[in-house]
Amino acid sequence: MDREYAQPLDVEALARGVNVSAGYLSRQFKLAYGESPYSYLMTRRIERAMALLRRGDLSVTDVCFEVGCSSLGTFSTRFTELVGMPPSTYKKLSADEAAGIPSCIAKQVTRPISKRPSGPVARLSAPQHA
Repeated sequence: MDREYAQPLDVEALARGVNVSAGYLSRQFKLAYGESPYSYLMTRRIERAMALLRRGDLSVTDVCFEVGCSSLGTFSTRFTELVGMPPSTYKKLSADEAAGIPSCIAKQVTRPISKRPSGPVARLSAPQHA
């Protein structure tokens, strides 16, 4: 999913590839990564969209389709949830802020963070109170 984020997600095919059911794969994925396969894929797509928008040479619509989204509305909604602003606003604001920053640093600093549900992974990283 990280490498082929622009491709459609087929959980059934992924599950068949490792000889498990789609439900089992989804549950195990969520335990390991803290989110569903679809949510993880959308986070990767938004991460790539952020980089493309910082570049500034593509429209929001072009970026939406470039990262594999087929609905501009869904893309914009998810982008706003993860980044805190609509893609058009992000494009305007990030053009000046990212100037002169190496892309590897900009990518790390601006990486979107999805909401992680509670679970084994979340409990391991949560601060412990006495």
